[in-house]
Amino acid sequence: MRFAATIAAALLAAAPAFAQDRLTIVHVNDLDRMEGTGDTGGVARLATVIADVRAQGGTVLATSAGDSISPSLLSNFDQGAHMISLLNMAGLDVMALGNHEFDFGPDITRERIAEAEFTMLSNNAIEPDGTLVDGVAENMMVEVGEHMVGIFGLTTASTAVKSTPGDVTFGDPVEVAATTSAALREAGADLVIALAHTDTGEDRALYNAGDIDLLLSGDDHDLVIEYDGNVAMVESGSQASFVTVVTLDIETVEGRRGPQVEWQPAFDVINTISVEPNAEIAAEVAKFEDFLSTELDIEIGETPVMLDTRRTTVRAAESAFGNLTADAMRAETGADVVITNGGGIRGDTTYEAGTMLTRRDVLTELPFGNKTVVLEVTGADIRAALENGVSEIEDGGGRYPHVSGMTFSFDASKPAGERVTEVMIDGAPVDAEKTYLLATSDFMGNGGDGYAMFADKPSIIEENAAELMAAQVMTAFENGAAVPVLDGRVTQAE
Repeated sequence: MRFAATIAAALLAAAPAFAQDRLTIVHVNDLDRMEGTGDTGGVARLATVIADVRAQGGTVLATSAGDSISPSLLSNFDQGAHMISLLNMAGLDVMALGNHEFDFGPDITRERIAEAEFTMLSNNAIEPDGTLVDGVAENMMVEVGEHMVGIFGLTTASTAVKSTPGDVTFGDPVEVAATTSAALREAGADLVIALAHTDTGEDRALYNAGDIDLLLSGDDHDLVIEYDGNVAMVESGSQASFVTVVTLDIETVEGRRGPQVEWQPAFDVINTISVEPNAEIAAEVAKFEDFLSTELDIEIGETPVMLDTRRTTVRAAESAFGNLTADAMRAETGADVVITNGGGIRGDTTYEAGTMLTRRDVLTELPFGNKTVVLEVTGADIRAALENGVSEIEDGGGRYPHVSGMTFSFDASKPAGERVTEVMIDGAPVDAEKTYLLATSDFMGNGGDGYAMFADKPSIIEENAAELMAAQVMTAFENGAAVPVLDGRVTQAE
């Protein structure tokens, strides 16, 4: 959570009384768990917040910065259709395409867009013919009293490597924002809002460029409010545990050069732990949960050690669950070594030693439906892959590698690409010229998360013949072929 020091206390209070027109925005991002987490978040609580704000009157816009159709347990069965249905019920007005909207390929993306009763935006997601993704709107113009507010969408450029967008490409968000903002102002927009599923670096560049007035962001799962007197930025954590209500008071005043528009923001962060879920949506969620219980609430065994799948752990350090996953992949395929990415582990929780795990737990942790492929790679490829894996560790990059059949050491203080200091396989240094059998996810095997060195390698087990990673973990846990341990297979220099 971070709040800019430039925000005066008055901005967090009620909006100033002098305003002529007012737009109220209810903003969330990275909401893919219909039920939320524990006693907070989820679509039913979001719906209550939206309804309560709308009941106060005025112009209200409910926004999402994307990442909703994946990953989740149920998306393994319906490719995210349930989330579109629930967000329709909740009264969402507009959503940006996030990278996870492309997890099932662009054809499914287009299907989900067609099912949405709200507007979908992404001005930098481009089809091969140069047009926007089918079904995506070019922008929204919202009339707020005597003023017009223009809204456009952005998707992180890293979607190309973080997801499976096929032949959809992604323009530079800052360049697209500059062009689109200018066009919206030319078309009569008094204020311009970017609804953007963009990472921290892209957020900062958009904020500093000054082409937009308000950035409603997602992707990083942070709770952020910043305002420097000219540009404001908001991000609402994840799973609607927090919902940010942004009030924009807009008026036209006489200036030295004639009439000019002035605006003032106010911010209210709602912790939804105190929000009563919408009964109708809660009932729909319960139906989906009943289906999942029938399929997934089957015990597979106790964990003998504590498992830590928190985002900050699996993207930065060796973890028992990451080791378990990699070991299961190797046991089921007979590969020499395994590399799998921490970003594929999504539970963001801990399981105490002695916890009875279920199929639901495993699929919560590995929800993407990835399969385990086996490739022929060289020792040089393995070293390059590990360099890629630790290249974004300071930013919590999802490419962080969990391994089996090898050990490696790295020094994060060195430049990216020069961090791996040692790689050992079968007790000997990796041989750059030798061919090894490597098991990895089909996503990484196709070059995802920056693992371009795996793309086009000879396949021993291809995607169409591969097993689900999650199923391999379940099998290994049930038959004892893999046990979750922390054994020092990854060492980071102090």
